[in-house]
Amino acid sequence: MTLSHANPNAYTSAHWAKSDRDNPGRIHLLEHHLADVGACMEALLSQPTIRRRLASAAGRDAIDEATAARLAVFAALHDIGKVNVGFQTQIWQPADWQGARRPLGWGRGHTRDIVPVIMGEDRETAVWFSDALGFDDLLEWDDDDEKETAISLFVATLSHHGEPLNLQGGPSRNPSMWRPYGGLDPKACVERIGRLARAWFPAAFARDAPPLPSAPEFQHMFLGLCTLADWLGSDETRFPFQDAPQADYIATARHQAKAIVREVGLDITEQRKGFGGAPSFQSLFELNAPNSTQQAAPKSIQQAAYDAPLDEQLVVIESETGSGKTEAALWRFARLYEAEMVDGLYFALPTRAAAAQIYERVNLFRKRLFTAADAPKPVLAVPGYIRSGDIEGKRKLQSYEVWWDDHATDRRRWAAESAKRFLAAQIAVGTIDQAMMAALKVRHSHMRAACLARNLLVVDEVHASDAYMRRILEALLDAHIGAGGYALLMSATLGSDARNRLLTRSRIAALDAPSIDDAIKAAYPSVATVGEGIRAAGENDRRKSVVMEALSAMQDFDRTAQLALRAARAGAKTLVIRNTVRNAIATQQAIERAAGDGTDALFACNGKRTLHHSRFAAPDRHMLDTEVEALLGKDTPSKGCVVVGTQTLEQSLDIDADILITDLCPADVLLQRIGRLHRHSRDTRPDCYLQPRCIVLTPSNADLSPLLTKPLNGLGMNKQGETSVYGDVRILEATRRLIHENPEWRIPEMNRSLVERATHPIALEAITAELGDDWRVHANNVEGELIADTMTAGGVIVRRNKTFYEDNSDVVFGDMQQQIRTRLGDEGIEVEFVPQPKSPFDASVSIEKLTIPAHLLRGQSLDAAVSEEPIAPTTDADGFRFSINGINFRYDRLGLRRVD
Repeated sequence: MTLSHANPNAYTSAHWAKSDRDNPGRIHLLEHHLADVGACMEALLSQPTIRRRLASAAGRDAIDEATAARLAVFAALHDIGKVNVGFQTQIWQPADWQGARRPLGWGRGHTRDIVPVIMGEDRETAVWFSDALGFDDLLEWDDDDEKETAISLFVATLSHHGEPLNLQGGPSRNPSMWRPYGGLDPKACVERIGRLARAWFPAAFARDAPPLPSAPEFQHMFLGLCTLADWLGSDETRFPFQDAPQADYIATARHQAKAIVREVGLDITEQRKGFGGAPSFQSLFELNAPNSTQQAAPKSIQQAAYDAPLDEQLVVIESETGSGKTEAALWRFARLYEAEMVDGLYFALPTRAAAAQIYERVNLFRKRLFTAADAPKPVLAVPGYIRSGDIEGKRKLQSYEVWWDDHATDRRRWAAESAKRFLAAQIAVGTIDQAMMAALKVRHSHMRAACLARNLLVVDEVHASDAYMRRILEALLDAHIGAGGYALLMSATLGSDARNRLLTRSRIAALDAPSIDDAIKAAYPSVATVGEGIRAAGENDRRKSVVMEALSAMQDFDRTAQLALRAARAGAKTLVIRNTVRNAIATQQAIERAAGDGTDALFACNGKRTLHHSRFAAPDRHMLDTEVEALLGKDTPSKGCVVVGTQTLEQSLDIDADILITDLCPADVLLQRIGRLHRHSRDTRPDCYLQPRCIVLTPSNADLSPLLTKPLNGLGMNKQGETSVYGDVRILEATRRLIHENPEWRIPEMNRSLVERATHPIALEAITAELGDDWRVHANNVEGELIADTMTAGGVIVRRNKTFYEDNSDVVFGDMQQQIRTRLGDEGIEVEFVPQPKSPFDASVSIEKLTIPAHLLRGQSLDAAVSEEPIAPTTDADGFRFSINGINFRYDRLGLRRVD
């Protein structure tokens, strides 16, 4: 049937759900869309891992067929609010009904506008709506002692747009929106939908079925799956618009739902059938013993992680940098996948740059693990990138569509095309913030969590220094493991207090916190689980003794430049890591002044001297990573050089330096940086650097007390108690003392002792007691900041122990979503350029977009800074300039910086 605006009688059965933006008269019937989404929920629940995770969230051993059918019914009702004539008359205009006028005050929505009906404020509509739908039958699905589960699930399904529906303070009741109007009859449509739901899913209405699970966590998992089902069921390529009722449409919907769930990689039945078992460790990683054709055996830490019992949902690996933790995590994943305990993998890194670097290794690994034609293609889960497997994608201008470089149609790339869908990928490598948004009150967090639940979550480079991030990580693990998921955490050395907090969250019996002496005696390298505690992983045969020196030259850039150049001229590969981009750039400029034009020892990209930090555009950052590894990577030619950068150099890049010059930082972070020293066996080191050396730059005064009230270079706390990057000066003082007291650090032998003596609460209290009142005030401020951070984090975490109906005020998100994303580390706003300026390193490469860190927009809200139109840059021979609301920026070979 083709609708005619001249035939008002046609609209009685023409309640629409979706319309064509370019041709509003082209519609998809409401009853068809409800069938699409219900069928997608049914298809999702037919996937074994998803079903097991839902059962775990429900506190049950399994989800029975009746319960699965009931959830499909609720999913099908997700858009029931669209029957209201306020929504419908967005397409069917009043002129179509011979003089009828659209009343003032009618809403155009379908979720918030149904709140007065749910809450009984519009009693007349509430009564007929419940009767027409047969809602009493749905209430019969409740347990006798739990009378609000069905209504909570109904509210959850109405929350499918990305956040829980707020039942308080909704729009004023407007009964006329729910009454017949111009040929539209909401009550008749609801009655029809009620009849169809019973016909579509008859198993849901079986009288002898068990009651619905009452656990709130079950409701939250259902919302995530319902949102996912709606995304899938709204795909027009699989569910083309149909504007005429079709008696057997549910059969069509079921066929298409099964197809799309398979196509996007959520149904891996065939993939598992073709999986011949995980290859050997050596085949997966192609490792050979040095100077031998014999294949190398796995390192002890890798074997220990692989051997951890499969029923241990959380594994914590601690081992020195460069010992093979990444391979350990991937090998663990291969075992879990082979045992059909997980479907996929999300590998979380601390930064975008680290994620882009590890992505290549994971992509190579999956090619060796999955050899069949339908092997999964990893997604680079970093906003601003569109990549699946080896192929890059580009978003069409003014469109949501993505063009892929190979011009092929592969629906498994679906997850790569939107940041909201990253976690739906079978294998993804991305930033930790993308995973953490599954635990936070930000849009689509429930869908993110439901998608993540089926995969192994790997978190790399876990540190103890940020209470806010740690609390969110704990909440993420709570939700993930509570739903039956698996996780693996990796750290060079994790303090005992932080390790126990991560292992002993609310769902797991607490472990006794060890004394500092016992903490130091704990095994290292180690693998820790809840069931087996912390266990030795054996020696990794990677011992090194690092000569340590503290130098009061943190702000003396010229002196730092001379140190770096002296080492480079002696043939040493020299790495300089500063805590902030500002100081890194100042160091780079000082080195360039001191070097003049007569040396090629300075790091350069295509002949342009530069440095390495996070504020480069994606294509430039890729070039920089490649150049750094070409200069400092494994088996690179022996040549003295200097590479300056920030924390990006300590994260995931496989680089090997002879000497490290670094800012003071907490001991656990410092060990991470030292991991780039003598990372590989190399017999071409200059004589003076056969032993690794680390120079730690401290403030000009060895007394760190000025940092108690005035931050410097990312260290310390201001008078208002606001911290910088590394705010606890007690930890910094403890680390400084360890350097003076131990001129040689034996790694990994001393790792545990170094970290515990710098971070253990007893060690920090000793420093506070020794140094006096100002330090006591600082300790109190740090504790206050810790409490505030913990409380702040608690306020922004999704409360999965609360229901959507009875506890509605506890589950709604509120208006803090932008602040949450900023505090989480979301890197500000993304701006596009037209015309596109050229890369300062390669004139053939255009800079399509840049990410502006939130802190560079100080004084501006992110919402105010976002430009709906592309920005026109001003270019010159070295780079380009642009402005955002009066704030000026410069981008060139030194990266992005604010120009005041």
